[in-house]
Amino acid sequence: MSKIEALRHPEKAGKPENPSPRKPPWIRVKAPTSAAFGETRRLMRANNLNTVCEEAACPNIGECWAKKHATVMILGAICTRACAFCNVATGKPGDLDPHEPENVAKAVKELGLRHMVITSVDRDDLDDGGAGQFVRCIERLRALTPETTIEVLTPDFLRKDGAIEAVVAAGPDVYNHNLETVPRLYPAIRPGARYYHSLRLLDRVKELAPAMFTKSGMMVGLGETRGEVLQVMDDLRAADVDFLTIGQYLQPTSRHAAVDRFVTPDEFEELRRLGLAKGFLRVASSPLTRSSYHADDDFTALRGARAAELARR
Repeated sequence: MSKIEALRHPEKAGKPENPSPRKPPWIRVKAPTSAAFGETRRLMRANNLNTVCEEAACPNIGECWAKKHATVMILGAICTRACAFCNVATGKPGDLDPHEPENVAKAVKELGLRHMVITSVDRDDLDDGGAGQFVRCIERLRALTPETTIEVLTPDFLRKDGAIEAVVAAGPDVYNHNLETVPRLYPAIRPGARYYHSLRLLDRVKELAPAMFTKSGMMVGLGETRGEVLQVMDDLRAADVDFLTIGQYLQPTSRHAAVDRFVTPDEFEELRRLGLAKGFLRVASSPLTRSSYHADDDFTALRGARAAELARR
C-alpha cells in the first residue's frame, strides 16, 4: 500500500491484502474516452462537486458520464465510517459547503437532467447526520429546475432523531437507502451500520409518505447464500419497498473485502424474476447494476409499473 493510499484510507492501512480474482468477461467495461465524459467532469469540477461515480470507483462511469448522467455526492468526500466494501475515503470530514445546494442545482440545470440522484457520505459527526443539507439541495432543485425529478440515496441516519422525517418532508420523488448485504455479513462488511435499523428506515419512509417510491440495493458475491438473498427480498417487501437493485460486488483494492465469487448473468436474471414475483414494482439485477445506474429510465419504468398496478385494482 502506497503512502498516498494509506493517507487516503487510514482505516485500511494495517489490513491484510486480499488479492482480487480475475474478472470474467461479463464484468469488463471500456475506459471512458468520449467528449461528453470530459464535459461532465469539467462541469462537476467547475461547480466544486463530488460524485460517487468517482469516489466509489463505479465501473459504469464511462457510460453514464457520456450521457451526462452523474450522481452527486454531497456532505464532502470524507466518510466517518469504514465499510469494508467501499472506496470512499474515511477520516475526519471538513465543514459543510454552504454553496453546495446552489452548485448542485446549477449543475443539474446545465446538464439538462430529467432525473437527478443525490447521495452522500456518512456524517456521524453532524447532529442531523447531514439531513439538512439534503433538504436544502432538494429545495434548491425544486426552485431552479422544477421539472427535474429527484432521487435521494441517504445514509442510515443512525441515532439522528428527526433526520428521516426532515428528508421525507422535503418531498423527493424516490427515497433510496441501500441494505448493501445480508444481515449475517454486517459485522464484517458494514460494521458501523445495523441491518434492522436500515430496514426500519425504509419502513418509516412509507409510514410518512405512502405514495413516495422507496428503493434499496444490495451487492452479491460477498459470501451470502441464495436463501439469505431471498430473505432480504422478503424483508424489503415487508417494508413495502418498491424497487430493488442487485449488482456484483467488485473489490476496489486489495485492502477491501475479498470477492467470494462472480455471480453469473443467468443467476442475476433469476434473482430479477424472483424479485418481481415477490411483489417489487421493479428489479434491476445484473453484474454491473448499481443504485443510480440507468436511474432516469428506471424511474420512468417505476411510475409506469405503479400506474399499471393501480389500473388492475
